Amino acid sequence: MWPDRRLLDLFGIEHPILQAPMAGPCYADMAIAVAQAGGLGALPMATFSADQARGEWQIIRQQTDKPINLNFFCHEPPVPDAAREAAWRQRLRPYYLELGIDPDGNIPGSNRTPFDDSLCRMVEEFRPAVVSFHFGLPEEPLLARVRAAGAKIISSATSVAEAKWLEAHGVDAIIAQGAEAGGHRGMFLGGDPLDVALTQAGTMALVPQVVDAVKVPVIAAGGIADSRGIVASLALGAAGVQIGTAYLFSPEARISKPHRAALAAASDNGTALTNIFTGRPARGLMNRAMRELGPLSRAVPAFPLAGGALAPLKSTAEAAGSGDFGSLWAGQAVGLGRPESAGDITRRLAAEALSKLVH
Repeated sequence: MWPDRRLLDLFGIEHPILQAPMAGPCYADMAIAVAQAGGLGALPMATFSADQARGEWQIIRQQTDKPINLNFFCHEPPVPDAAREAAWRQRLRPYYLELGIDPDGNIPGSNRTPFDDSLCRMVEEFRPAVVSFHFGLPEEPLLARVRAAGAKIISSATSVAEAKWLEAHGVDAIIAQGAEAGGHRGMFLGGDPLDVALTQAGTMALVPQVVDAVKVPVIAAGGIADSRGIVASLALGAAGVQIGTAYLFSPEARISKPHRAALAAASDNGTALTNIFTGRPARGLMNRAMRELGPLSRAVPAFPLAGGALAPLKSTAEAAGSGDFGSLWAGQAVGLGRPESAGDITRRLAAEALSKLVH
């Protein structure tokens, strides 16, 4: 069947297709659907409270015993900068007034929980088959506990240097994330993420160079939304693929109506890198906020604080049917997406890719 069985044997899955753990859109139902279809379903933990995480995991285990990937962020908590945050609110003030929102009112927090002792204890309790990290890896004592819990460990690299670093720190596989990918760049080496993002290699250039540089299996990510992308990734030496944007078209994706409408209308040149929604570079569909505030800006607060002041604008605009102020995450292959269930997407991509490999 599949010519490279390394990921299938490593994770205990049928198809070398990983669902990208997209924080916000992905909940238990998507992870279950992908896992039941033979891929590796994923549950992103960065935006869940402990009670939410436990509830989603219970739903998963009630409905499937298939392998699941729990995903965590490994960023450094930001140092508060009151002046910078006040200046950012002042920059947004005209939009507040335009939408009839009190510009001096309280704003919600914007939190992404980095991997720590409490989350590690959750891994030890849940014992998932796979644990993935974004923005590097946690400290070695925490990583050792994850290994001891029986999980295979993977993380994202956006450069050969990051891939070598991850291999040296004992990961079981590496996700080579190209510039085409939607959502946050996984970069963690090389200095200011804003500078690094501007020189990030595309998937076709990155994957073979990472494959040549490391011995562990490599998972291609970025710009892969159909069977042709899967076959091309395998030809470049990847052992499998991680797919995100294609799953945003599924009914399981928890995205706003404006986001879903923007996905349906998207073109190949409709995305850009931006840091205005969270403080770190991420790829999304162009909208008013990106055009007028960025798309890249050094004025925004540090990750993940930038999102707090935008939250009232986002919710008010979405209530009126507009995606002007929301993060409409999507990769460059968005035009290849189809409205199907997450399970059907997985099965179709696997069947079509296998057919192409046979012929």
